[in-house]
Amino acid sequence: MTSKEAKAMAKATLSDKRYQHTANVKKMAVKLAQKYGEDPEKAALAAWLHDLAKEKPRDELLRILGENAIMADNAEKRPPQVWHGICAAILAQKEWGVDDPEILNAVACHTTGRPGMTKLDEILFLADMTSAERDWSGVEALRRLEMKDLDAAMLSGLDQTIRFVKQGHKPVDPMSAAAYHDLQDRYGKGNKINE
Repeated sequence: MTSKEAKAMAKATLSDKRYQHTANVKKMAVKLAQKYGEDPEKAALAAWLHDLAKEKPRDELLRILGENAIMADNAEKRPPQVWHGICAAILAQKEWGVDDPEILNAVACHTTGRPGMTKLDEILFLADMTSAERDWSGVEALRRLEMKDLDAAMLSGLDQTIRFVKQGHKPVDPMSAAAYHDLQDRYGKGNKINE
């Protein structure tokens, strides 16, 4: 699948609002890929794919996870807010002809991060957080940081994600905490957050 084909699929299946978000993520992902020496086509394809399962009903997401238990790796036990990325990666591999593990991993972890994140993982995660329509407090600072230091931006983005989830009294996905601590250990930046 090419990014052009994925764009057409996104246009045909997503609501207008979700499609516009996805187009904005694609623009930011390509910009970050070019800045940090990653393949812009891979970044574009991952961006077009990242939310293709976002608007699927909960029971359909659970069905996809259940039918692909090995690929899903117990995802149904994780917070429901992260299922769509994992399901999009599964569908991309099984139904849409995407076989690049870098793209699949980036799509699967775009809301949570993961230990051992690649640059493409970080690019998609941050592009999703800082796409043009995002207007949460602190987004401008994160946009500036991601253009200076990708790893520092990842630490900040994960920290803000975890704090937001905790403030909403929702469970923190264990993968997000593990990703944050892995980046903290690898790059020694920032302060560890409370679990």
